[in-house]
Amino acid sequence: MSDRKKVTLRTLFNKASKNEPISWLTCYDYPTAFLQEEAGIDMILVGDSLGMTMLGYDGTLPVTMEDMMRHTQAVRRGAPNVFVVGDMPYMSYQPSNEIAVKNAGRFMAEAGCDAIKLEGGKAMAPRIKAIVDAGIPAIGHLGLTPQSVAALGGFRVQGRGAAQAKQIMDDAKALEEAGASLILLEMVPDRVTAMITEAADNCLIMSLGAGPDAHGQL
Repeated sequence: MSDRKKVTLRTLFNKASKNEPISWLTCYDYPTAFLQEEAGIDMILVGDSLGMTMLGYDGTLPVTMEDMMRHTQAVRRGAPNVFVVGDMPYMSYQPSNEIAVKNAGRFMAEAGCDAIKLEGGKAMAPRIKAIVDAGIPAIGHLGLTPQSVAALGGFRVQGRGAAQAKQIMDDAKALEEAGASLILLEMVPDRVTAMITEAADNCLIMSLGAGPDAHGQL
């Protein structure tokens, strides 16, 4: 097992301050997590995409908290020093701040996460704030958000038009002001990602198919 130091939020912000890119991979199981730990990966996302990759579902919506707990616990055991992020599944946070905090707390207490991730813009800023106020690091997710793919009209790039790009930028600022430590931008045009990264003061910006101008890549 690797003898590397534990990756923390401070580690990630220090890397960003030195313009060192942050590495972030998805993982769902112990052996893959073990290899990612040994490879020196900074962050692991235990994504609700496990519904498709591990459980055979057509999408992410059927994934439950129990599914997420089981897989996240396995990843944590395999990668004790990586910054592990738990992906909050559909309807584990949307109904209320209370439900969001309770389930975010489960990721921390039962699965050993370092942070949680949830999807959505301004409408989810109160959830981010409630979770952060409870002492739990929170990560936002904007652009293509798979839990809302039906409303978005399918898997397509978000933010190509001026109005949509401005909406994503406004959403990013709202999440940062709510206390998000990081924001993941998925399938957003490069120029939009670059502007959001430049404007971010206290938040790291990560890219998933959203161009190179971010603090790191998933």
